[in-house]
Amino acid sequence: MIITYLGGSFVKIQFGEIVLAFDPISKDSSLKSSKFGADIVLSSLNHSDMNGVDTVSFGDKKPFVISGPGEYEIRSVFITGFSSTSRYKAEERINTIYMVALEGMRICHLGALSTPDLPKEAEEAIDDVDILFIPIGGQGILDPSAAYKLAITINPKIIIPIHYGDGMGKDALKIFLKEAGENPDPVLKLTLKKKDLEGKDSQVIVLQRE
Repeated sequence: MIITYLGGSFVKIQFGEIVLAFDPISKDSSLKSSKFGADIVLSSLNHSDMNGVDTVSFGDKKPFVISGPGEYEIRSVFITGFSSTSRYKAEERINTIYMVALEGMRICHLGALSTPDLPKEAEEAIDDVDILFIPIGGQGILDPSAAYKLAITINPKIIIPIHYGDGMGKDALKIFLKEAGENPDPVLKLTLKKKDLEGKDSQVIVLQRE
């Protein structure tokens, strides 16, 4: 599995020939978008910062799009979406939290979450998480301190902060890392196999925006 961070809450995960795109940035967004072909798109929130199906439809690749709660199975990828609320950019919106199971690993992407209080259904289901993508800054998004406290509550093996910089709180990452008591060097891509997770306990990994 290869994980790449593309700004905002946009994350690309590639395993074998399958490509997942979480919260792709649309060409209509003020954020910088990236273009490639995805097989599955998971959009947490209906906003141009996170619903850019246009940027991940490339050539013959027309992705299967998931944009709300429910249970899905696509090409041996098991996905569950949980409804939550967000105050992204000061507007009440529906936010979808995604749990994804693939290659024997469990991934959680919290989207544009605004509060550390998870909906009961999500709280009960988000368990034994291997990789957690958590937003840490921006208008209507969890602040860095609350984000870290929530991350520790979820207790994943790896924590990857997203949604910081580019007008989303210039010091958000610095504050988050101070809360964590860690200062890891950013990496451009993260390559993982199931065995690489052994012995890890809420390790923070910072992905540099590609």
